[in-house]
Amino acid sequence: MNPDKIQHLIQQGMPAAKVEVSGGEGKFVAQVVSDEFADLSLIKRHKLVYACVGNEIASGELHALTIIAKTPDEIPAA
Repeated sequence: MNPDKIQHLIQQGMPAAKVEVSGGEGKFVAQVVSDEFADLSLIKRHKLVYACVGNEIASGELHALTIIAKTPDEIPAA
């Protein structure tokens, strides 16, 4: 498992999201920015992302995924 594959899986499940994944050796961090997260609790946001990689987690191919899930409005302006 590599960051590009995880990014692809999340983007496939959440096409409108901006996704960046880093890490390796089964432990990754995914930053996902999407309007879909508006009005959702943190747990519901994480469930949306986990649903995209559920098979990989169940198989053990993906050991740990830290999720940073925000709406575009929650990202500070550069």
